[in-house]
Amino acid sequence: MSGATMTTDNKQQTARPDRSVQEIIQTARSAQKGRQRYKMGSIGPWCVSFASASLLWMSFTPVNASPMAWIALVPLLLMVRMTERTRWMYTAIYGTSLIGQLATLQWMRLGDPTMYIAWAALSVYLALYAVAFVAVSRIAVHRWSVPLVVAAPIVWTGLEYARAHLLTGFSWYYLGHSQYRWLEFIQISDLVGAYGVSFVIAAGSAALALMVPHSWMIRLRLVHPSTGPVTAAGMTLGQLIQVSSVAVLFAATLGYGYVRRAQADFQPGPRVALIQGNFLASLRVQPPPVQEVYLTHLRLTAASVLEHPDIIFWPEAMFPWPLLSAAEGMTDEQLLNVAPFAKPEVWHNDYFHQSLVSESQRAGAALVMGTNAAYADATRVHQYNSATFVRPDVGIAGRYDKIHRVPFGEYIPLRDSLPWLDKFTPYRGDWGLDEGQGPAVFDYGKWRMTPIICFEDTVPHLVRDAVAAGSENESGKPVDLLVNLSNDGWFHGSSELDQHLITASFRAVECRTPMVRAVNTGISAIIDGDGAILDPEVFIDGDAAKNGKARKAARDPETGTWYKQLNAALVHTVPLDPRRSLYVRFGDWFAMLCVTSVVVCGLSYFVPQRTKPAVTAT
Repeated sequence: MSGATMTTDNKQQTARPDRSVQEIIQTARSAQKGRQRYKMGSIGPWCVSFASASLLWMSFTPVNASPMAWIALVPLLLMVRMTERTRWMYTAIYGTSLIGQLATLQWMRLGDPTMYIAWAALSVYLALYAVAFVAVSRIAVHRWSVPLVVAAPIVWTGLEYARAHLLTGFSWYYLGHSQYRWLEFIQISDLVGAYGVSFVIAAGSAALALMVPHSWMIRLRLVHPSTGPVTAAGMTLGQLIQVSSVAVLFAATLGYGYVRRAQADFQPGPRVALIQGNFLASLRVQPPPVQEVYLTHLRLTAASVLEHPDIIFWPEAMFPWPLLSAAEGMTDEQLLNVAPFAKPEVWHNDYFHQSLVSESQRAGAALVMGTNAAYADATRVHQYNSATFVRPDVGIAGRYDKIHRVPFGEYIPLRDSLPWLDKFTPYRGDWGLDEGQGPAVFDYGKWRMTPIICFEDTVPHLVRDAVAAGSENESGKPVDLLVNLSNDGWFHGSSELDQHLITASFRAVECRTPMVRAVNTGISAIIDGDGAILDPEVFIDGDAAKNGKARKAARDPETGTWYKQLNAALVHTVPLDPRRSLYVRFGDWFAMLCVTSVVVCGLSYFVPQRTKPAVTAT
């Protein structure tokens, strides 16, 4: 009996462990199924992605809530923190980012119905960058163990640099642009461009993302409730080190800004008059008569002459007649062959050239005029969007032809090989502007000016190259002044006008060169070398007679917002900046390192990982 009892007990003892193992396996399978169901039904990625897209939209105009930029990336970075990505995560990121881009760029549609296509196409393209940001950051953090506060700012900055160059480039709405009013913080732009400002903000967002408790991520349905935190409470030592490092970076950035601003010793420069007409541009309505455009600008110029400016600036294309010229030796037959729409004699008529010279002499000041220029040679007629420089003493002294043309707005890419692309532009036929040959410098008195036209003032590398080229001369004298001539009448007083000005202000900091902007419908402005948008010494309200009351300043005294869509003239003595810029000297080395890291990290995803050999129990 005792032997049988012992045998039975032994069987029971050996059976219990088997049941325990089965229970463990069954429990694990149930948990895995539950986790899969959680992944499939999770709304967390949609919620946090929408929050990030909304915060980014709020960071810029028209809301202009700059502090939101510091937390805008935090929701996306929580998805970088997750060890295991959820289902539909990247779909959520792309979908919500697309909504945000459509809301941000809504001003693009205002010029013409065909611009709805461009608005949608650009939004579809830009929404990809949010997906790339999370995907590449996850590779860096989870595959290569790069700290989040290092990976996130490098990836974000590298993608901003890529966006500035791919598909002709789009350098608007950088994360750093949101901080344009915090002058001390943006001064590092003269070291590494506006990219450096974005880098610090992205690092700050990464530090904030690390501080989000694990319990919050569970509540946000980003991780399964069964997944425990790394530590029982609080942050790990590594996370504390990361957050502390960002705090040091932020303090160093701000300290540099205070030191750099204290070094400013602005010197009085030329007294300038910025002429601002108010003529909406649209292909849907008949444009105003050219005589009205011309006489309005002449009237505002006459009012500004009473303030004794040295140089007067007219906006882009506001001299309404083209300046025509032909290659030397062109016969009438050749001119008719390349330009059958015009009589041959008009190419040799300098009436409009002389009109500009006469206006400069009457004003007793130099003129920089937004003009259209056409040049006929034996092959064809070349058309340019130009800035023409006129001096009262020598006449026409120079011309700059725009280099960075707007695709589908000023030219059609690949028109010869893909003629159907005409459908995506409001222009048809042989229309299109030619690319200028390079930057130009206008010398007047002791001042040297470099002109840029329209959206060229939003392109960091183009402006930097223009200043660098203008400073490399026999005299060794750097460029004193950046001049932007724009026509923002296409956007009908929308937030584009504000964001265009904000983006341009970073070029002044990057190059330590003040900028003046003469813009049709506004916002015309004077920007000093610190990026401060100055109130003009004299503001002439060209609509005072019509409204019965004259505005006294360029901003609304109650709201502080800039006036838009008005005829006006701004007169101011430009503060010249004697400081020099390392960004002008060395260019985008920092952003190039970031984008190289992004490319290498992204490609590493396709490199198979080595698996550790299994350990056999002995």
